[in-house]
Amino acid sequence: MNAIAQPVIRRLPETLVNRIAAGEVVERPASAVKELVENALDAGATRIDVTIRDGGRALISIVDDGRGMTPDELKIAVERHATSKLPDEDLFHITTLGFRGEALPSIGSVSRMAITSRPQGAEEAWRIEIEGGRVFEPKPAPGGPGTTVEVRDLFYSTPARLKFLRSARAESGAVADVLNRLAMAHPNVGFSLTDDGREKLRLSAAQGELLDLRLKRLGGIMGREFQENALAIDAEREGFRLTGYAGVPTLNRGNAMMQFLFVNGRPVRDKQLIGAVRGAYQDFLARDRHPLLALFLECEARAVDVNVHPAKSEVRFREPGIVRGLIVSALKHALAEAGHRASTTVSSAALGAFRPSQLPDTRQGSFSGGYAYRPPPPPAPGLAERSYEWQRPDGFAPAARPSYDPGPASGDHVDPETGEVTRAERPLTEYPLGAARAQLHATYVVAQTEDGIVIVDQHAAHERLVYETMKREMEKGGVPRQGLLIPEIVELDERDAERLVERAADLEKLGLVVEAFGPGAVAVRETPALLGEVDARALIRDLADELAALGNTFSLQEKLEEVCGTIACHGSVRAGRRLNTDEMNALLRQMEATPHSGQCNHGRPTYVELKLADIEKLFGRR
Repeated sequence: MNAIAQPVIRRLPETLVNRIAAGEVVERPASAVKELVENALDAGATRIDVTIRDGGRALISIVDDGRGMTPDELKIAVERHATSKLPDEDLFHITTLGFRGEALPSIGSVSRMAITSRPQGAEEAWRIEIEGGRVFEPKPAPGGPGTTVEVRDLFYSTPARLKFLRSARAESGAVADVLNRLAMAHPNVGFSLTDDGREKLRLSAAQGELLDLRLKRLGGIMGREFQENALAIDAEREGFRLTGYAGVPTLNRGNAMMQFLFVNGRPVRDKQLIGAVRGAYQDFLARDRHPLLALFLECEARAVDVNVHPAKSEVRFREPGIVRGLIVSALKHALAEAGHRASTTVSSAALGAFRPSQLPDTRQGSFSGGYAYRPPPPPAPGLAERSYEWQRPDGFAPAARPSYDPGPASGDHVDPETGEVTRAERPLTEYPLGAARAQLHATYVVAQTEDGIVIVDQHAAHERLVYETMKREMEKGGVPRQGLLIPEIVELDERDAERLVERAADLEKLGLVVEAFGPGAVAVRETPALLGEVDARALIRDLADELAALGNTFSLQEKLEEVCGTIACHGSVRAGRRLNTDEMNALLRQMEATPHSGQCNHGRPTYVELKLADIEKLFGRR
């Protein structure tokens, strides 16, 4: 029997090493595009044109007007771990998008690649070719200032990799996604994408104020709806600065594909940052809905480690708590500043529904730079701003009267000595949400303003009011409770009952007192006073389901919106309940005095405003 030969440790050939590296760096055509475009940005390009064929399999061409390379630099550039981006060899002080020096040799090892480059001010260009890792000598070639990289037959030398690629359409979409993310971070650079001879993207370079440039660029990529409903973000804390734009809560979607995060100009996908965004919007959106936003975090290079993953899409912060706190506080501040503001698409869609030939399109902006449908012009701004002016940040309106002081108006008498204001009788139509005129289907309140009408969803609106009241009372020490004359006994699954009893102390702070009543049952002894009469059985069962979904590892403060929101939903004015005129007007006045009442706890709008001018257009009066 022959003995098994002892394996000998040896160095792998350079070509094989590059192919192994390509497996990490060049996962698909989009990965190659990302690396090459980042190189162009690092080279100071102001214009980058990308051309692909067959989803990037047959051809990837990147043309830029950057600083270019000499023949000697071309030869070094295609060697592994050769780069100009680490002058001090300090991996903790990285100020460029690329820095490893792996992209060009890795791509060249699995394709037929050619690089033509001409430095600024040079008289001629030079071209170097790499085929399956074999490098040829540079030769003179025609070419303008800048660099052109052509990658043909990607993965021809590793055919097994081709089996893992998706369809040409899916790969093209991934390329467009990569290019759009980089374009968002660099609004002063022009980008174009041509796919199989068709221009899919064209974004012009612009000059001006960075925040304004970004909003225009984001509108071109994420759609006009986002541009019209974006809130500006600009905050700073302990060396970190956060800028960008976030959509109002009523502009949301079912996935997080329209959330873009950047660190020092680098697109990243970071669970910690996504979690911070979710935490900021927790009071405004259901758990299965996601806001639209693009946030740009700038910090000192040593405060963040980008050398975590070969794709450079993950980062680690030296002070993660500061970053999370900055994102949450900046977003919450912007949402508070927005007041009642809801998405303009709500009113636009309502008007569009009346036009048989112009039905509203509910799609969000796409990565193709917009979409074919253009919704009708949004209502003139004013209601959100007027409502916010009437809010008082430290109070909540009682049911009978508003808690704000709009200041003296025309007709009011002001005592010149004491400054006391004697109010003149004013029509309710002068209030931001107007005067209640009718209730439709025992669900919707119709109000008349000076220049239009407002339609309010009474359940959604009152749900937000109850929720905000509970939050304020929680901050003061607890929600007032009312005792039940006869405790309500609710039978549940035994584990559900145990979860409720385990959280009894937390629920007591919310005004709900429960205790164990044998196996698989709880006794409800007190309920939140502000709920009035409430179906305790239904409330307890919904809370049991909520606690089961949340698990046992949460704190009350972290998950306040889920538990509190469930309680608020049971205590709000239900659809189907008839209201008299005074009750409807009291609801409108409370909405004007309550922050964030433009949307319910699940992100749905609580009202729709239709301007009189828009209504007149529907009937051809304008």
